[in-house]
Amino acid sequence: MSTLYIAGIAMTVFGRHLERSLHDLAGEALQGAIKDAGCKISDIGAAYYGSMTNGALQGQLGIPGQVVFSKIGIEGIPVFNVENACASGSSAFHLALQSLRAGATDVALAIGAEKMNIPDKAKAFAVFDAGWDVSRAEENYEVLIKMGDGVVPPPGSESSRPYSKFMSIYAAMCRYHMKTYGTTQRQIAAVCAKNHTHSVHNPYSQFRQPFTIEEVLAAPPITYPLTLPMCAPLSDGAAAAIVCTEAGLKRIGADKQRCIKVSASVVRSFTSRPLERPELHIGHLAAKQAYEIAGLGPEDMHVAEVHDASAMGEIIQAENLGFVKFGEGGPAAERGEFTIGGRLPINPSGGLESKGHPLGATGIGQLYELVTQLRGEAGRRQVEGARHAIQENGGGMQGVEEAALAIHILSK
Repeated sequence: MSTLYIAGIAMTVFGRHLERSLHDLAGEALQGAIKDAGCKISDIGAAYYGSMTNGALQGQLGIPGQVVFSKIGIEGIPVFNVENACASGSSAFHLALQSLRAGATDVALAIGAEKMNIPDKAKAFAVFDAGWDVSRAEENYEVLIKMGDGVVPPPGSESSRPYSKFMSIYAAMCRYHMKTYGTTQRQIAAVCAKNHTHSVHNPYSQFRQPFTIEEVLAAPPITYPLTLPMCAPLSDGAAAAIVCTEAGLKRIGADKQRCIKVSASVVRSFTSRPLERPELHIGHLAAKQAYEIAGLGPEDMHVAEVHDASAMGEIIQAENLGFVKFGEGGPAAERGEFTIGGRLPINPSGGLESKGHPLGATGIGQLYELVTQLRGEAGRRQVEGARHAIQENGGGMQGVEEAALAIHILSK
């Protein structure tokens, strides 16, 4: 299999961009990636656009990519719209790589963009409720909520404010892990405090305020054991990546020293696994597949970006990626193993909890952080000596796990 590279990558600051349009954000990310790669828009042979909310929130139910691209200088080439819930951007990146492998082009673009902060906040939250089988919404909810049975929330640990039903589902996942493995609320808070501390040094992060574990625990509750800082916010933003074959790198004259090799790219869908079989989790299976493709293992990874729409997500994915055994993610986080300077730093960007979560842009934003780390350009959040990095990005829910999940391994 031919070697594929990220030649250029960029992202906007994630956050509340009330005064900016969707195409303005996408244009900033595109121009940043073009500059980073040292190429021209005319060098791009195919483009993949990842988004979930453009139809629901901007009314662009069809051809969102073509519409956005027409306003930022891309036309005439094949454009594909990719929707895989929160994994839309990573899926677009995966398909851009596939176009290179197929020989359709030697330079391809993947871009993700969302504008989620709109005046009608309830409408924005409702988008999340589309991330499962809507014909069985109540049945889905009841099945998933039962994961948390057996853990009684303490008084005062439930918010009276409306949130997406997915917050209750995330909480149920927490409770299941707590009763199965002994994971504690403090260990989940340790993940959150670590990520918010990492984000202080990330200029692209939506939030840059550090928290202690005690401050996380004392923060306003969402639903037990989750408090407000443990959960990803509504975010606007965009991220773009330009990927090339060896021939493409030569054609655009890219600086090979700054290009990052894509050692593995895997996208998988859910299976109807039993809840009690974590070794069959979509994330674990995808990670094993990616390690085999790359010829590497979890022990070879130096840094990771994982999907922490709630802080519990990092614990679950650290286990799925093989960094610790199942059930040991919480204690490892509390010991500081996943902190910058620890055994294997996770989410040096601050993660979704701090950096933000503009759904379709999230996965490529994770890849931006890992490329920055592998180039040694991360400044005060730099993981020293990083040569191999892994990304995990999930989207939607089917059965008891993500409906879609992407894993990418990058190498210096």
